[in-house]
Amino acid sequence: MLSCYRILDLTDEKGFLCGKVLGDLGADVIKIEKPGGDASRNRGPFYHDIPDGEKSLYWFAFNASKRGITLDIEKSDGREIFKRLVQTADVVVESFAPGRMQALGLGYEVLREVNPGIILTSITGFGQEGPYANYNDRDIAVWALSGFMYAMGEPDRPPLAPSYRHAHLIGAVNGAVGTAIALFHRAKTGEGQRVDSATQQGLCFAISTETKTPWATEKVIITRHGRNRTRIAAKDGETWFPFLWECKDGSVILTTRFGIGSEKPNQMLVDWIEGDGIDAGVLRRIDWRNDDWGKYTVAELDEMAVTIGSFLRKHAREELLEGALERRIQLTPVLTPKDQLEFPQLVAREFWQKVEHPELGADLTYPGGFVRLSDGECRIRRRAPLIGEHNEEIYGRELGLSERELLALKERQII
Repeated sequence: MLSCYRILDLTDEKGFLCGKVLGDLGADVIKIEKPGGDASRNRGPFYHDIPDGEKSLYWFAFNASKRGITLDIEKSDGREIFKRLVQTADVVVESFAPGRMQALGLGYEVLREVNPGIILTSITGFGQEGPYANYNDRDIAVWALSGFMYAMGEPDRPPLAPSYRHAHLIGAVNGAVGTAIALFHRAKTGEGQRVDSATQQGLCFAISTETKTPWATEKVIITRHGRNRTRIAAKDGETWFPFLWECKDGSVILTTRFGIGSEKPNQMLVDWIEGDGIDAGVLRRIDWRNDDWGKYTVAELDEMAVTIGSFLRKHAREELLEGALERRIQLTPVLTPKDQLEFPQLVAREFWQKVEHPELGADLTYPGGFVRLSDGECRIRRRAPLIGEHNEEIYGRELGLSERELLALKERQII
């Protein structure tokens, strides 16, 4: 769908996914690394646990669907070559600290002189302007300042960061969306523009329902509550009721509600529990249609949770899913990565994609396209590039540099 566009990708880990998304949609994305390779190639895990810059699974995942060249834009000759590339491009994507592109002499105004229709997409933690623009935008800081970290963890312990650094993935995806909109705008007007994607801003939007809405609507500040995610106003105080539950072989999500529509599934759950030889206790006495949480004490609600938990721990996820479907109960398993590879819905949609890695002598399985299209494809186009893999193809055949010129640039560590 985007095969008519060329993207120059100058990003680090904060922005890799932006170019990957555009590449999966068909754009010709050229990943530009410093000579010797990008530092993120040293980030694991590695293929067969062999630490090697050409075997980083992290690099594979976020730089697939791209070609790759080496170029040092901190050197004057490197910048001149980059400007020649800009003449052939539609978009430049970067994730340097604000002002770095200008300091290199490659700010938007300069790039626009080289190519009036160019779009410059910048991906940072806090954006190009404002009092926090130049703050360190490492993952943990952006998460903390989004407000989401405050609600993560157990109630009697400090806030937790996610185990995997993925805050900037939000900023990168928003950068891809902004880039696509800017390309559409240019097709209508002929004008390029600057796209400024701030990860904190994107996070605040993405998680606003969970963290901001309770304050906006009820003046309630969400606090840490571990696995218990439903805030309950009981008869004699406040408590939390789980929706993430342990079972025999993992975890399931089970939603418990009062009111119209809840009577039949909850009664089916109570019957199921008692049919399993467990005393339903207070669960048996509830009028699910007409009662509410406020009719019961904290102790009674805790007893309900203990009873449900005892029942669920006796059964495996698949058994619980089959029983829930039969009884029309809102329950779903929590899948592991291995489970996802075998998940019948994803298999039926041909989501998983085999990607050839000739240098490894293997095909690796990747998540495929994020959407299916009736006219066009969204899929991985190629495996992530090796260091400087497409130097000759792009510099030689496309820019017209001779072998002698390429050798001289390589000796001077410009490419």
